[in-house]
Amino acid sequence: MRNFFQLLKRGNKSAFLASIVNAAVAIIKGFAYFTTGNVAMFAETMHSLGDTANQLFVFIGSALSKKGPTDRFPNGFGRLVNLVLLGAVLIVGIMSFETIKEGYVHIIHPKESSGFLLNVIVLACATLLESFVLFKAMKEILHESHIEAKGMAIISQAFAHFGRAKPATKLVFLEDSVATGGGLLAILAVVISHFTPFHQAEGIVSIIIGALMFFVVGKVFLDNAAGVLGVADEEMEEKIGNIIMKDPDVKDIQDISVIKEGEEVHVEVEIEIDPTLTIAAADDIKDRLEKRIFAEKGVSDVIIEFDEDDGVPNWQEETADTGSK
Repeated sequence: MRNFFQLLKRGNKSAFLASIVNAAVAIIKGFAYFTTGNVAMFAETMHSLGDTANQLFVFIGSALSKKGPTDRFPNGFGRLVNLVLLGAVLIVGIMSFETIKEGYVHIIHPKESSGFLLNVIVLACATLLESFVLFKAMKEILHESHIEAKGMAIISQAFAHFGRAKPATKLVFLEDSVATGGGLLAILAVVISHFTPFHQAEGIVSIIIGALMFFVVGKVFLDNAAGVLGVADEEMEEKIGNIIMKDPDVKDIQDISVIKEGEEVHVEVEIEIDPTLTIAAADDIKDRLEKRIFAEKGVSDVIIEFDEDDGVPNWQEETADTGSK
């Protein structure tokens, strides 16, 4: 049990913060919905409930994925965070369906909701809290991408480097982007429904929010399905390849494979060296390269193989042809 709590301390902090905030927001929205019967508020309540459960699972999964290898699982638990995220999106998918269904019913059978002021205040406060979590997720993206930015530049840089973030951080960013946008749409629907006869506005917004939630489900599912299978990280391949080629004793790179599993990066590389070098010299090269590669964020293991230099520049040719190395 002590080891379990030690692992939790290493979980994704953005997901943990988001789960706490969304739990509080879901309770407030739920109270407002049961008081007023507002359909847009129902959509937002379902959204916050889904986000709470989702992000809590993500936090636990990101922590457990850092558990070291065991005799039974010698490759470690790096992909566990991807598996947890695949399970988590099912929750959001169910919530999305219920949100769309309720919105459709309200469009067919529109009715006026009560508690206009309560709905607007609750939605405004919830949107403000969710935007705070979203901003924290943006800063986390920049931290994980090793990007420096201040002020409004944080927003643009977070969108630009979204793909380099950890799976858990990506999920928080996507969900709270939708939550913030959905909150603003819900406020608009409440205002339209209150001041005009167009009460269907709440149902339409409920369907839009549900559709946005489905978008998150699809995006997260595809990203983490790839993570479970083990996806090649071409950007890291290029970076590590350039690091290796800077070593004076490396003549060429025969082959390189950089696989991302959860938050961990596995590197396998076959390099060409002078065939006249001794075993001791080759071992020094291996130790030197391993030290440099392990210095890169997320790298958990490195396998280096040697081959004699054949005089054909494989690395340079692939760089020119594909731009991926």
